[in-house]
Order: sequence, then C-alpha cells, then structure tokens
Amino acid sequence: MDSTRAVILKHPLRTLLLCFAAWKALLLLVAIASPGQGYDTSTSLVLAQHHHHPQPPARQVQGGGGDGPLPAALHHIAIRLTRWDAIYFTQVAARGYRFEQEWAFGWGFTRLIAGATALAQRSGIPYYEGLESIVAVFIAHIAHLLAVLTLFHLTLVIFPSSSTSGFALSAGILHILSPAGLFLSAPYAESSCAFLSFLGSLLFTKSRPQSGTAIITQDILLLLSGVVFGAATGLRSNGILNGLLLLEEALRTLHDLTHGLNVTKLRRLIFAGLGGICVGMGFLLPQYIAYIEYCAPSHTLSRQWCGRLLPSIYVFVQDHYWQNGLFRYWTLSNVPLFLLAAPMLFISAISNVWALRYKTASASELSKSKKNLSASQGTETDNISVLRNLAVSQLLLTLHTFTAGHVQIITRIASSCPVWVWFLAMPSGKGASVALAKNAVIVMVLYGIIQGALFSSFLPPA
Repeated sequence: MDSTRAVILKHPLRTLLLCFAAWKALLLLVAIASPGQGYDTSTSLVLAQHHHHPQPPARQVQGGGGDGPLPAALHHIAIRLTRWDAIYFTQVAARGYRFEQEWAFGWGFTRLIAGATALAQRSGIPYYEGLESIVAVFIAHIAHLLAVLTLFHLTLVIFPSSSTSGFALSAGILHILSPAGLFLSAPYAESSCAFLSFLGSLLFTKSRPQSGTAIITQDILLLLSGVVFGAATGLRSNGILNGLLLLEEALRTLHDLTHGLNVTKLRRLIFAGLGGICVGMGFLLPQYIAYIEYCAPSHTLSRQWCGRLLPSIYVFVQDHYWQNGLFRYWTLSNVPLFLLAAPMLFISAISNVWALRYKTASASELSKSKKNLSASQGTETDNISVLRNLAVSQLLLTLHTFTAGHVQIITRIASSCPVWVWFLAMPSGKGASVALAKNAVIVMVLYGIIQGALFSSFLPPA
C-alpha cells in the first residue's frame, strides 16, 4: 500500500491523467447507455434541421464535401450530450444569434465553438450536421483536463508547504469528480471558464512581488491575468468575479502610494487597472455588439432595454425570459431543486468560513516540506490574501445563485471556484474532517452518475 502511494505521489500528473480518462469514460458510457430521448426532442430536431438551412459563411471553406449526417457513433454522442443549454450554444455557433433570449448564453463560448469548427474544416474535416456539437464536446473535455492540471499547479503555488503531502493531487482528483459531472463534458462553457479562472489566478499569484520573478515580468503576468479573466467572463458571466483579485491589488497598491510615490508601485497600479479593464471588456463587449444590433438609431422598433441607464441585453433576458431575479425562484414547486443544491451550498458556505480564517503553516511544517523555510513561509503568508479573495468571490457567487438565480446550477458553476476543492482536499485537521471529505466524494460520484443518466435522457435537473 505504501509503495503504491509512493508511486502515485511520485507521478501526480500521470495519476491525474489516468483518473481523468477513467471518469470521463464512465460518464460517457452512462450517457451512451441512457434510455430514450426524454420528454424533449429538441436535440433531434435541431440536428435534423441543420441540413435544410443555408450554410453560414463559417461553413463555406475548402475541405468540405460533407453536410450529411454524422457517422452513427458520433451522432449518438452528439444526441446524448447536446441537451438543455447546449442546444442554444451549438445552434448559435452554427448560425449566429437570431433571437433575443439567446444572448443569455455566453457570446465567447459560441464564438469559440464556431471558430474551432471552422478550423476543423480548414484542416480537411468536412462539415456534417451537428459538427458543432462534437467540436464543443471536444473543447469541453480538453478544457476540463487543462483546468485540472492548472488547479494542481495553482495549489502548489498557493500552498507551497503542502507540496509533498499529495494535497495538490487530491485537489485535482476532486475537480475531476466535480458535482458538475457531465456538464464538464457536454457543450457547456463551465469547463472552459474553470480553466481560464484557474489560469488567471495562477498568473496573478505568480505576479505578486514576493514571487521572486523580475519586476517587469510581474507586471506582464498581472496584465495577462486580467486578459485571461476577461476571456473567462466572455465565456460565462460569473467569470467577472475573478476581477476582485485585480481590484484588491489596485486598492492595496493605491494605499501604498499614499505613503510615498514609487515608480514600481505606480506601474503596478497601472497594470492592475489595465487588467481590470480587460475583465470588464469580457462582459461589456458582447453587450455592445448586441446593443448595436438591437438599439442602433436606424432601428424603428427599439427594444425596451435599450433606453436603460445600463442597457445590458444579458441582464434583460435573464430577467425577462429566464425568470432570474431576487427571490423569484423561491416557490414551493422549486423546493426539490433547493434540496438538490443543498450539499453544494453547504460545502461552499463552510469552505468560505475556513478560507477566511485560514492560517499559514507553522515553521516546523514548512521545514518538513523540504523547502527553503523563510522563502516558503513568506510566499504562503502573502498568498493567503489570494485565498481569501477567492473565498469572497465564491461567497458572492453562492449568495447570488441562492437568492436570485436558478439555485440548482450551483452544482456546475461552482466548478470555477477552487476554494471548496481545497477545503475538502486539505489534510485532516486543516480543512474538512475525514468523514466529511469521504462523504462528499461518495455524494459527488453517485450524483455524477445519476445526473449523467438524467441529463442524457433530457430529464431535469439541468
């Protein structure tokens, strides 16, 4: 047993790859074997009607010759995984935004699918009905794998004293088993948003002045973190919460400047501000594109949201078409969905408390990690502010979903939050109890399998 554990810890990335492949294969088998098409035939109708619509410009590229049905195996996978919101993502990717309510679905992810589909055609793959679905499934799998690997490295950076305990490996495995389940394999933006959120946090943490990198490199990493967070926001709107890291950094640097002008700190303030603008642009750019389409002066029938102080089509359609709003989801009929979300809400709540009260490792623990004592202790102490900031982001996301959103989606959108993962993965005595961690893993595995079967059969919850 000890020798097996030693091999696993010696090759953590290989272990993560094997776990990832095994879990994804299991979920895919569950999806393929799920019975029937459920109560909704939307996927079948959408894939069938692709053949009857004129090809959009993205499809008219060399290397074609398809435009028929997908091979049987790929068609079955597309049918099983293109459910619920995935229909909107793939439809919009295929023919652009046609209806106002479709703007609730991330502009960035639909463009990513469309761009990847066009790239596949240019590489010689002919266009088939439903190709966007297969491309989006591929993107989701690659993005989730990258998210797991990035979280592994982010954990080592945030908690350097735990680098030899298998903590980072446990965190990566927990994210593989995330309660988001099949949503991280289907044509959804969750896995891509998680990857970019973790990558942006990693870049930001490495940009800290205590990281040991050159000052100009720190500034570049800080700006890049903002660019990556902006891309995450373009994929899913909750990605904008990552910008709190840059906001706190800008406020802290501004406070430091009140004690005396410093060129290095002034430059860091500028780069933090530029990074924050990039995050904001990830949300504002799609809104601007929609505003031009629906609210241009040449339009005789301007939509009602065009005249608002902040004319956001996303805010409007979430309220008008999808019934999002403060306590609007708090109805008797939705009690089962609140019960379904309860485990994730509970883990999120207690992990937030844990993170906000977290204390750095002691000197003896740091020495056991075979790191340079002073350097490690300084780095981990400095990175606690990053942990707490991420906890605040997770708290805001949880509160918003609980009070103003479709509460059941917390099980999938929390996949971009690393704090609850760290809480469950942290060695006993520092994070969750052994019993809580084990029970959480059991629930995630069972829920992932059950949810996969329901999702693939087009049955709620979604």
